[in-house]
Amino acid sequence: MSGQESRLLGQWGEERAAECLRKKGFQVTGANWKCRFGEIDLIAEDGVYLCFVEVKLRKSSQFGAACEAVTVSKQRKLRTAAQYYLLTHPSGLQPRFDVAEVYPADAGGRRQIKYITNAF
Repeated sequence: MSGQESRLLGQWGEERAAECLRKKGFQVTGANWKCRFGEIDLIAEDGVYLCFVEVKLRKSSQFGAACEAVTVSKQRKLRTAAQYYLLTHPSGLQPRFDVAEVYPADAGGRRQIKYITNAF
């Protein structure tokens, strides 16, 4: 898979995760937010929580769950980026870190999104 194909697939997965959040009643307020400390895939709020969402897309869970790719090092980078976001975008909402696992299709051809609330 080329770099361009990989980016397009990642973008597709982030769009599916954003749709999932909207169906849950969240307002997606940011996507692919970047700063010098890293990137946050999705930022969403529901009136109580300001969620920083890491989206992980995998073809299947055959070799492990997608969330396993959110290592301690990645979590540290996300926390730092989120702290910077909160400095530049003050909010009275409670911050939370979630992970969205996106699997394009299972054996039956159905797309699966597993949303992990308060993942770390």
